[in-house]
Amino acid sequence: MTDIQTANAVLPDVRPANPNFSSGPCAKRPGWSPEVLASALVGRSHRSKPAKARIEHAIDLTRQLLEVPDDYLIGIVPASDTGAVEMVLWSMFGARGVDMLAWESFGSGWVTDVIKQLKLDDVRKLEAGYGELPDLGAVDFSRDVVFTWNGTTSGVRVPNGDWIPDDRDGLTICDATSAVFAQDVDLKKLDVVTFSWQKVLGGEAAHGVLILSPRAVERLETFSPDRPLPKIFRMTKGGKLISGIFKGETINTISMLVIEDVIDAMEWGVSVGGLKGLQARADANAKVLADWVARTDWIANLAKAPGTASNTSVCLSIVDPAITALSAEDQAAFAKRMVSQLDKQNVAYDIGAYRDAPPGLRIWCGSTVEASDLEKLTPWLDWAFAEEKAAL
Repeated sequence: MTDIQTANAVLPDVRPANPNFSSGPCAKRPGWSPEVLASALVGRSHRSKPAKARIEHAIDLTRQLLEVPDDYLIGIVPASDTGAVEMVLWSMFGARGVDMLAWESFGSGWVTDVIKQLKLDDVRKLEAGYGELPDLGAVDFSRDVVFTWNGTTSGVRVPNGDWIPDDRDGLTICDATSAVFAQDVDLKKLDVVTFSWQKVLGGEAAHGVLILSPRAVERLETFSPDRPLPKIFRMTKGGKLISGIFKGETINTISMLVIEDVIDAMEWGVSVGGLKGLQARADANAKVLADWVARTDWIANLAKAPGTASNTSVCLSIVDPAITALSAEDQAAFAKRMVSQLDKQNVAYDIGAYRDAPPGLRIWCGSTVEASDLEKLTPWLDWAFAEEKAAL
């Protein structure tokens, strides 16, 4: 167990070189500077030949790094991961019943959208509390299925894709925004994958990525929802896929600064060993925190089953008896004071638990973070805890 001085705790003598441990937008890749954007085609039409070539290059790098099957399509769409998911829900749903899986905030949000906004009649909810997964064996794959691969706000991920059959009748729709580029996401088990660059790669916000299997394209071309669709949700015209969306012809104006930034991030990803290299970095980062948790008695991983613990959005609970004896409101206030202390010391920014999650910490361990910075962070976590506990 860690020996923590409980009064007048001594400040650790080394700070992380990069204190950006936010879970989105997350840290830029090591060595990043604004100079990487110097050649961005600002002031040019995104439909000009050179600009479209850069957009296509970003799509090609996505296919290379994520090892996307050749017959899957990749498009850049408006409004981040949220926009990508909403495009799918509004364009594809209603053809058959839907199983909605939720074990954290974003998954719960999709449940709300399908039931209260789309108002679909045949919806089953399979839910679990923070720290747990719902019963994956209860999922009915004759229906469409929606789930998050990694629960960004709970730190709980599905262990693999083995629970998804290859011969499913419905579509599998996966919000993978904090999983891709860091976890082994089995794309062949998925018909729709969505994510955004600001998570995992440290890219800038505003745009989302949508990956479609041939089965998803078939659904788009054979099913017409009985609801009006805004322009930014429309992926077909005259019953045919608007293929340009998946060839760099974005639905609306795209930021060429964002494109240049994500190209830089993905080229760095290639340089550190591609997908396997990125996954290994995230695993090594998460291990630093896991080892610290194992030897520290006041903290625990929110994920209850070790095989489901995230290697990106690591969510931690304060389990010291003196703190758990407090009211829920006071526990949340204690955690917030710890986070504030670390922010003031320029040690760790934005590591508080998500607003809907249990009180605690959430520390990003994706591949753009350096393990050495996490090693320097853990003594500061002990320090902040000791300071706040002594003040009770």
